[in-house]
Parts: sequence; C-alpha cells; structure tokens
Amino acid sequence: MKNRIKVLRAERDWSQQTLAQELGVSRQAVNAVERGKHDPSLQLAFDIANIFNLRIDDVFFPEKKLNTDSNEES
Repeated sequence: MKNRIKVLRAERDWSQQTLAQELGVSRQAVNAVERGKHDPSLQLAFDIANIFNLRIDDVFFPEKKLNTDSNEES
C-alpha cells in the first residue's frame, strides 16, 4: 500500500523516531509502513491519519486502482 507519510512528516519536520514516539510504535515499524514494506493495522492507520488530522484515504492508497464501474459487462 502506498502512502504519504514521508511527505507529511517532512511538512512537520518530524523524524521517523518522532512519529514512532507519537504513535507508541518502533521507528522500524514506521519505516516499514512508510516504505510500503508492511501494511499497517487498521488501528495504526487510523492513528497515523489522526496525528496528521487527515482521513485514512488521504494518507494511504492502493497501488492498483480498483475497477468500480458497476456498468461494465462480464
């Protein structure tokens, strides 16, 4: 899953360690999520979004766009 965590941290001049402390997780956990190597739990995704005063879908987005066109024939 892609995300905007690095950009959001940079806007606040926060290190991964600072964000990790705010979230109560390890710096390695923040690094793994930020790099897309690990998908966060739903709770962690909510916590990250809340820290930046955003919605989850403003921080995280799928790598592939899902086809949501219900008029498409099979």
